[in-house]
Amino acid sequence: MAEKDGTELKQMVKDFNTIFRQIEKEISSIIVGNKEIIRLCLTAIFSGGHVLLEGAPGLGKTRLVRAISETLGLSFKRIQFTPDLMPTDITGTQVLTEDESGKREFVFKQGPIFANIILADEINRATPKTQSALLEAMEEKQITVLGERHVLEPPFFVLATQNPIELEGTYPLPEAQLDRFLLKILLFHPKSPDLKEILVRTTGSDIPKPHRVIEPDIAAATIENMKKLVRQVVVADPLLEIIVRIISALTPKSEFATEKVNKYVRFGPGPRAAQAIILAAKVYALLDERVNLSFEDIKSVAAHALRHRIVLNFQAEADEVTADTVIQEIITAK
Repeated sequence: MAEKDGTELKQMVKDFNTIFRQIEKEISSIIVGNKEIIRLCLTAIFSGGHVLLEGAPGLGKTRLVRAISETLGLSFKRIQFTPDLMPTDITGTQVLTEDESGKREFVFKQGPIFANIILADEINRATPKTQSALLEAMEEKQITVLGERHVLEPPFFVLATQNPIELEGTYPLPEAQLDRFLLKILLFHPKSPDLKEILVRTTGSDIPKPHRVIEPDIAAATIENMKKLVRQVVVADPLLEIIVRIISALTPKSEFATEKVNKYVRFGPGPRAAQAIILAAKVYALLDERVNLSFEDIKSVAAHALRHRIVLNFQAEADEVTADTVIQEIITAK
């Protein structure tokens, strides 16, 4: 029986790899030169988390999310965040309707949040009140309108973007909301060969389109099963200890904190950071056809899971020290 279970698990891991790599291949036919970013976005989806993508305008963020939704066979909505955006513009609202007999009643009209994949564009341009509406949806997988609860259909994935250049008229995300994002991914300008390939693909008469990897009628069930498989990856106790030490080492005044952490870090990461590292690393383990975690898996995702959960002080800004610099020192020391 154990042998049968082992054989079945191996097949499940193989199927996970096949689907994941097919999705990667299809998205890579649309998005040029960002293979790691594609993998990290898919990692967040199959970990059951959300992504904060930081990059300048025009780098293909919307195109990336749309390509992901099309290959996965999922519904997609884009929400452009602006200072005058209201919570009901996201969640929906009660609308007074009248039937043929003249009877009037309030009917809930769904907002754009009712989709499988949401692109929250320039999320830091909306007011905190509007941001909080998205926060409930991300954390609770539900929204509340006029005291009435509405559950969001799984899978539900938010990819939020923020522009590092635009500073005027923005409302920086509070630490509590940043903590809800599984990963924060930095998007940079393409290199010259990649830019050339982008021009070839996007300015000709034959613009490539992604092919659907998962049919819409089975997409939700397939993704939910893949998420369950991620949870089955085993984490050995020594690796748990390493993750605990990493979190502790990034917390000022803790027993493992380095001199640089004590000097530049105001607040360190919390338990959600450790959870994010483990879940994302489990996906990387499956992609290597393993059902047990390795330290290389942890190294691959640590910076992306930690950089938005560390609050630096003014001294760090003055000395031009970034969160990634501090994280890298801790990771390489292990």
